Amino acid sequence: MRRTSKLLAALAVLSGAILPPASTAVQAQGAAQPPHAYLFGTWTGGIFPAPSNLTSQACLSQPVVIFTRDLVLRATLTDQMLTEREIETARANPQGTEFRFAVTAGGSGGLLGGGASPQVGFGCEDPNVLHVQRRGDNEIAFPGCADFPNPLVRCHTR
Repeated sequence: MRRTSKLLAALAVLSGAILPPASTAVQAQGAAQPPHAYLFGTWTGGIFPAPSNLTSQACLSQPVVIFTRDLVLRATLTDQMLTEREIETARANPQGTEFRFAVTAGGSGGLLGGGASPQVGFGCEDPNVLHVQRRGDNEIAFPGCADFPNPLVRCHTR
């Protein structure tokens, strides 16, 4: 059941069907958004510089990183499938957000591909920690992460 809900959430993000982070349903319940709500959606770049004239369709067809409430999915150069990391904690700081990921046993199959192993990270010092630096509304960076030397830009749905 949980795997199905993860798959549906990822597909909704990819198709642009996710409601904006400040949806009225959430506000009516009085629930606060997680500290990484500004990241929800698909991002490109990071591995290579993002093209300046990238269309929405091209960007959404090959996302590099996808942020959801519970998962961060990332593309690698050596695998066609996205690798998922389950978010254990997300903490806001003045520069952006710090993620700590749950350590996984690996190899059991992930949402859109192979399961994450403890060694799968973002090329940062600690594979289970990711620091996201917010550079603007539509631009972020992963400082100190060798796999993502360039900034990432948000894929727009239109």
